[in-house]
Amino acid sequence: MSTRIAFIGGGNMATSLVGGLIAAGTTPSAIIIAEPDPDKRAQLAQQYNIVTTDDNLATLQQDVVVLAVKPQLMQAVCRQLSTAENVRQPLFVSIAAGIRSRDIARWLGGNVAVIRCMPNTPALIRCGATALYAGDTVSAAQKLMADEMLRAAGITTWVADEELLDVVTALSGSGPAYFFLLMEAMQKTAINMGLDADVATKLTLQTALGAARMASESDVGPDQLRARVTSKGGTTAAAISSFEHDDFHIHVSNALHAACNRSRELTNELGKDQ
Repeated sequence: MSTRIAFIGGGNMATSLVGGLIAAGTTPSAIIIAEPDPDKRAQLAQQYNIVTTDDNLATLQQDVVVLAVKPQLMQAVCRQLSTAENVRQPLFVSIAAGIRSRDIARWLGGNVAVIRCMPNTPALIRCGATALYAGDTVSAAQKLMADEMLRAAGITTWVADEELLDVVTALSGSGPAYFFLLMEAMQKTAINMGLDADVATKLTLQTALGAARMASESDVGPDQLRARVTSKGGTTAAAISSFEHDDFHIHVSNALHAACNRSRELTNELGKDQ
């Protein structure tokens, strides 16, 4: 990837992207990170052989500027960038949760190309799922740049309506925690039923990994995979029957709706001018 990329913020998600980009062939000299913490700047420069700076405005010379700051800091950072004069306009890519692209564009001074995306934490091991949204000001070439960059951390997909990113947040953004909760419950129950903790942990994690791989590599959906391993009158059928008796699907639906509604609330709160 020959695109020159800047990151504002050197946190976990930004560094996972940097590692993925370099592994995919991006030249380290094409990457710059603006980070206020001097110790972290030194660590990043040594680890990735990239340029680091404490000056956010220095990032505006790149083709893409990834806004990787905490949502609460986004407005202040964007307003600072809007004060720069006589610089080319890069593509801005926000990986901050809960802030609309139109709010980011407004804080940047307007008439800028902004792509908003929702990654998730497995991006830290380059196994993430990222959904992206681009408004009318974003060109096809810029969409391609953003897609190629985010694919360094996993799979990517695009949504046509920015409001759907709230659903994405509820599904894949928050989703890893749901699976962690299920794994935690399975592990603890198996221990309470007599299994050694190490055995319970090993079997739980490998079962989750195996099920995910089977689902992702199969030519049929999870519903058919479940049916294939649920023999009538067997142990799996007894467990599934218990889940269904306790309205498992309704609990999952309620959880996703709660996360989606909270995402919308945060989006409205964070979009207000300070």
